[in-house]
Amino acid sequence: MKPIWIVDDDQSIRFVLEKALAREQLPVRSFANPREVLAALADDEPQVLVSDIRMPGGSGLDLLGKVKEQLPNLPVIIMTAYSDLDSAVSAFQRGAFEYLPKPFDLTKAVELIRRAVEESLREEVSDERNLPVPEILGQAPAMQDVFRAIGRLSQSNVTVLITGESGSGKELVARALHRHSPRGEQGTNGPFIAINTAAIPKDLLESELFGHERGAFTGAQTMRRGRFEQADGGTLFLDEIGDMPFDLQTRLLRVLSDGQFYRVGGHQPLKANVRVIAATHQNLEQRVRDGAFREDLFHRLNVIRLRLPPLRERADDVPALARFFLQKSAKELGVEPKRITDEALERLKAFSFPGNVRQLENVCHWLTVMAPAQVIESKDLPPEILSQAPAAELPAAAVPTSVMPVSSGLPQGLPVQDAPVPPMAAAMPAAIGQAASEGSGGDPRWLSDLEIEARRLLESGSPEVWDLLTRQFEARLIRTALHITRGRRIEAAQKLGIGRNTITRKIQELSLDD
Repeated sequence: MKPIWIVDDDQSIRFVLEKALAREQLPVRSFANPREVLAALADDEPQVLVSDIRMPGGSGLDLLGKVKEQLPNLPVIIMTAYSDLDSAVSAFQRGAFEYLPKPFDLTKAVELIRRAVEESLREEVSDERNLPVPEILGQAPAMQDVFRAIGRLSQSNVTVLITGESGSGKELVARALHRHSPRGEQGTNGPFIAINTAAIPKDLLESELFGHERGAFTGAQTMRRGRFEQADGGTLFLDEIGDMPFDLQTRLLRVLSDGQFYRVGGHQPLKANVRVIAATHQNLEQRVRDGAFREDLFHRLNVIRLRLPPLRERADDVPALARFFLQKSAKELGVEPKRITDEALERLKAFSFPGNVRQLENVCHWLTVMAPAQVIESKDLPPEILSQAPAAELPAAAVPTSVMPVSSGLPQGLPVQDAPVPPMAAAMPAAIGQAASEGSGGDPRWLSDLEIEARRLLESGSPEVWDLLTRQFEARLIRTALHITRGRRIEAAQKLGIGRNTITRKIQELSLDD
């Protein structure tokens, strides 16, 4: 948040307000006269301006007018003596937010300034709402390379292969390539048709792609056009192309070669004028070496390749993306957009985001629903983010953080009451926080026990190891805290350093009420 500017020639007034606002953790900058304020506006601006009305160096009303010319939405509070109420009326007419009569009650003054701050932040949110929605956000060099590639390909119909981890935004790039191509809004405005080849059963995928004739198979009661026909004159986006069944790869290659295909059960060749954009999170070269992907199809698709960087490689984009997704979630839910502190943004930047941009969007949606206040602080972030310490703070054998996207919810392994409790879990409460010389490498004993149990489960091929151990760890922590506080949940949450909403949700999800 930007600082609150105090303008008054009376040093005692400045001092009192500075101290009161500092106690409220609000940043402050003070000035003795209007000239200093106007000079400072050349390279800085306030969140709120609080100005005296009569000063030797100039009038507060004149300052109000000049500031409003530069910052029309800035809330300005005019301080005035009771004898200056006529001037206060003039201040309102010139756009002042409120006036503060002298001598003022300090508590009421701080409350008024807080209201002005909230109004200022609402104005900022409103301004952001009215900005055009960007197709793709990103200031990181790797994303700028992607933008440049989209620009260079804007007048081309060449086949493009987009690679990148799940959730990194491959479909957004495909849509941008289509929109800016001669087939999109810049030209004939043809259709953009997307299909995830990994999400459709093998027996249905051929029909989805090429269509079918009536009676081609049981249940085919009518003729159906496939995605290639639907995309005629536009772009067909084949997501997760690396998972396409091998026999269908042969049919796809034929279509890409001569533009002809047959509906399932059909005998009449069809042609479709389609540009193909494919995407995958897999290493297609390795799939070719493994015999799971046709080499000739790979070379047909791999004309131009765009690599989308994972979010952890462009952490500087996280603040802009987070603010954008908070706006989007609020609009979808019909609620007031929430703001997020710089400290919370830094915590988000430090998170590895294995689910990439999609996971960040889900986090912002979760925060819009679950954060208790309008301003999101670090303590309000989801557990999987709070559980990951910044890299510099991680001990050598720290417990790894969650690799699950927020949309998946919390781990859904065995119910706590049904899960076998390893020796490590039983010993955990007594060992937490203790330095144990018995542990290997100077680690606390419970971390060493955790490593032993994790290794045992992993080597035995036990399924959902992460889910199992995470649920046991969380359940044991919460049970121990509730035992110490004699079942008082709010007190237990405070001791654990989590919110009361979080502990209530965890108790339900871990079935600790039973």
